[in-house]
Amino acid sequence: MADLDGNISAKDYGLDYPQQTAGFPVKGAGQLDFGMRHRLARIFGPDGRTAMLAFDHGYFQGPTSGLERIDLNVVPLAPYVDALMATRGVIRSVVPASCDNALVLRASAGASILKELSNERLAMTIEDAVRIDAAGVAVQVFIGGEYETQSIQNLTTMIDAGLAAGIPVLGVTAVGKDMVRDARYFGLATRIIAELGAQMVKTYFVETDFEQVTAGCPVPIIMAGGKKLPVLDALTMAYRAIQGGAAGVDMGRNIFQRSNPTAMVQAVRGVVHDELDPAQALQLYRDLSGGAED
Repeated sequence: MADLDGNISAKDYGLDYPQQTAGFPVKGAGQLDFGMRHRLARIFGPDGRTAMLAFDHGYFQGPTSGLERIDLNVVPLAPYVDALMATRGVIRSVVPASCDNALVLRASAGASILKELSNERLAMTIEDAVRIDAAGVAVQVFIGGEYETQSIQNLTTMIDAGLAAGIPVLGVTAVGKDMVRDARYFGLATRIIAELGAQMVKTYFVETDFEQVTAGCPVPIIMAGGKKLPVLDALTMAYRAIQGGAAGVDMGRNIFQRSNPTAMVQAVRGVVHDELDPAQALQLYRDLSGGAED
């Protein structure tokens, strides 16, 4: 039994050292609940940045090149990234439970590549995200698309559920065939997503005025990798996005479709967390891949 007299007399309140409130490195997240910030701290490093690996492509386009066998091609890359972005089906069936990466689950789905992609609905509940121990959920938003209002409702419904459960939502800007990819459009789309309550936004890089897109968005912007580019071009895009205010990158095809994905994922991580410039990152890729360029 505890020594009650000793317990009383042993108090040290540190009266000469006021309690310090630790800052939080994730943009716009300082006033969120503890659980929300705790999950965001799993997605973003102490530097407020994230290297995320996206392999959720199969939810609308089937076994994408490089994702035919996720267990063989993608799972080995997990140690080199902060977060994995995938569907709950793949997480449960393929990703080992021993992986300690933050998990960001694709929460919206609908049409396949054979139909109108913007016709999405929510495809999972926040309760299932809790069961999987997700650090975040992702919802596609089609600003300017045929089903814009429906996709916004998907987002706000999941944001409400996420706030109740302490799980942050990543709003993903989708670009249709007829939409212009420029700073004006992405500035509009990312701001709308953030204004509606998403704690993170994923969007594409643009060559002109990208820093205006990130500055106008009050929550972290994570750059989407998009289609496969030459190695140097992909690394330069990631570097310019970070320099332009992005809080990280979420690459898929530019990593898992390489001849040496392990080398590429480390080069991308170097750009995000180690301040490597494109030339340094390219050299790292060459060193790790034995000189490969594809």
